[in-house]
Amino acid sequence: MLRRMLSSAVIAVLAISLWGCGTGNTTEKNNNSSDMDKNQITVNIETTEGNIKVRLFNDTPLHRDNFVKLAKEGYYNGLLFHRVINDFMVQGGDPNSKDAPAGKRLGEGGPGYTVEAEITEPVHIHRRGALAAARQGDQVNPERRSSGSQFYIVTGKKYAPEELSKMEQQLENMKKESIFRRLVMEREDTIRAMSARQDKEGLQKLERELVGMTEAEVAKSPSSLTVEQRKAYTTEGGTPHLDGQYTVFGQVIEGMDVVDRIQKAETDSTDRPKKDVRIINMTVE
Repeated sequence: MLRRMLSSAVIAVLAISLWGCGTGNTTEKNNNSSDMDKNQITVNIETTEGNIKVRLFNDTPLHRDNFVKLAKEGYYNGLLFHRVINDFMVQGGDPNSKDAPAGKRLGEGGPGYTVEAEITEPVHIHRRGALAAARQGDQVNPERRSSGSQFYIVTGKKYAPEELSKMEQQLENMKKESIFRRLVMEREDTIRAMSARQDKEGLQKLERELVGMTEAEVAKSPSSLTVEQRKAYTTEGGTPHLDGQYTVFGQVIEGMDVVDRIQKAETDSTDRPKKDVRIINMTVE
């Protein structure tokens, strides 16, 4: 697969340089883990569908402190769960959703800053009830910085063991592609110059070098699920394909029935609930 990627990657490099880098400013452990202790902060999210209580992790302090700050300021009061996908997640925190008319496309708003990634997988994973930070995609956000305010709560589904094994292979392929494309982007000027002078032999040599570098990097951290991850995704459920991609900084400890009601809302073509589901208030406890 990788040996067919270089020419398409060259095209991608050229396309990205023409279309720009997008917008956006930059500036769990499970319920049985020792991190779930009395010293952790809990936040009660009062919604039009009921209350959801989340516990924030101490080893993701940037996200913990930012979430607490915004909650205390009343930043989230009146905002919508603007993106809801059944058996996947519910997402909120876009300030543009506060007085949004029906049908308005949402999901681009924030406080004007992003938060440095604190990805701790496999310690904190996308198990059912995980609280995680939304973010822009890797192409415009290679550091995987989180949105300053948008978050999602995982619902997901339960997986059979054989499904997880198949997913492991898919995740490894995705990792290879991501690494390969990063290596290509780092050599953008060289690739442009070689393409311009039609240096086919040089491109083929570079391709072999990058394939080798990709395989070596993947071998250092293979995409295999831990025993804990397999147990969580077969017994509780979740979204394992998001692990290692987004910062998980908390866990629902009460009110998953409310989250389930929200995820089953009837939605439009942009996954926005047709009947507004609103955050009334957040209380830090």
